[in-house]
Amino acid sequence: MNGTSMYAGFWRRVVAVILDGIVLGIVTVPLNLAFGDGTGSDSMTYSPAGQSISTALGWLYYALMESSAKQATLGKMALGIMVTDLEGNRIGFGKATGRYFAKILSALILLIGFIMVAFTARKQGLHDILAGTLVVKGQAPSQAQSTTTPPPPPPPPPLSS
Repeated sequence: MNGTSMYAGFWRRVVAVILDGIVLGIVTVPLNLAFGDGTGSDSMTYSPAGQSISTALGWLYYALMESSAKQATLGKMALGIMVTDLEGNRIGFGKATGRYFAKILSALILLIGFIMVAFTARKQGLHDILAGTLVVKGQAPSQAQSTTTPPPPPPPPPLSS
């Protein structure tokens, strides 16, 4: 990483997750209500089909957005942060998928996998460590910037007469 990039801290990432939750909720809550079976005592009874579709939409939202050219979900974009691999390069769809599903483990252990972001040197959660990713703010170095360019060729020798 170069000096222009900094790791995204815990609270910045929390706000991004909240914004992404709002975005996903705008789509998934009406979807779940449409698929609701209406047999429960409240009006918010979700069907397994609605939950499955919501889960798939969440996975695709995170994996497609984080592996896109923007390298960020809408919430991350709003906060000026992006997901990279350990060298600062864009991640692929497979790595983004692994990162998404690794968040389940981060949540299952009493959210400790997420809290780790506040205490690790590179601000990585368990899911970031498992997926080999970083979340940075600012402009991440591109692959072109991380490679060195060869020096220009020497000038031709003078012509002798």
